[in-house]
Amino acid sequence: MQAVNDPAERFCRWLEENADFTEVRIARRLAGGNANVTSLVETASGPLVLRHPPHNTVSDLASAGIAREFRFISAIAGNAPVAEPILYCEDPDILGTPFSLTRFVSGTAITDTFPPAYSNSIATVDAVGIALIDALAQVHAITPVPESLGDVKKARDFVARQIERWRAVRLASKVRDLPLVEILGAWLAENVPEPETVRIVHCDYHLDNVLMDPIEPRVTAILDWEMATLADPLVDVGLVTAMWNRDESLPLGFAFVQRVSNVHGAVGGDALAQRWADSTGLSIEHLSYFQAFALWRLAVIVEGAYVLFRNGQVDGPYERGLEHDVPALLDAAQRIAQIKGMT
Repeated sequence: MQAVNDPAERFCRWLEENADFTEVRIARRLAGGNANVTSLVETASGPLVLRHPPHNTVSDLASAGIAREFRFISAIAGNAPVAEPILYCEDPDILGTPFSLTRFVSGTAITDTFPPAYSNSIATVDAVGIALIDALAQVHAITPVPESLGDVKKARDFVARQIERWRAVRLASKVRDLPLVEILGAWLAENVPEPETVRIVHCDYHLDNVLMDPIEPRVTAILDWEMATLADPLVDVGLVTAMWNRDESLPLGFAFVQRVSNVHGAVGGDALAQRWADSTGLSIEHLSYFQAFALWRLAVIVEGAYVLFRNGQVDGPYERGLEHDVPALLDAAQRIAQIKGMT
């Protein structure tokens, strides 16, 4: 390939010469995508989605999430709604970073309002929740777990390792008094259930990380697989159900997440979990534990951004909001844990 200085142009030429695409151009950035850059790529044979780490944070760790995401969706494609994987390139000389390409999937991300074509009703909330949990059940039904995704035996200890890791991180990096971090962490560590099974786990599954059909409540794609791993599938079920149809009279951590579900009389998280159990044939005996674990884990992870804020390293509405969001998540986790017998 002839030397080209501009990374975007170099990428387009590389794709045309190596992947049987023509008329390639990077059209625009797409919203979402967590910490990675997500762009729409137009080609003569249809649109693609380009994913890569930000150019100013290139490292082995920064690119590992993109590689992990591509590996997992490659294993999931055809079994659950994910974008069709096209290619992964680890050569940084093409674009400046490793990158992945998938087929573009049409859909809309639902936050606090429904698409215009949806009716604003309890029935719609129920239908969205059912679509959300059914898509997750499709992921968790994939068995046997492909060997390329990791060590299933090691994955049985995922929850215990996460608790140990994040207790240590928060102990080493504190900017305020949050006693529930350690109180809940200790209780969770002492009560980790033995996994019934190990499956593919998204690790950040909620309504904001899926695309829904704009006409009817149907998941067209599950997005953002950078944190995917192998673990007890209740890790996913715990998070999505704990943040579904929450009581807005209580302080809510990340109140915007799945806010459309906060409707009196709509299907609750426990009912969605039961639907998941009926579909997968797996038990939800320890659902409450995993709901508490999910909220605690989210709180202790994002507290890291609040530490950066207090140290003057970042300053934005997200980081400032963590002053409220983290304690609210911990309080919600405590309420659930107390139902399970935590004193």
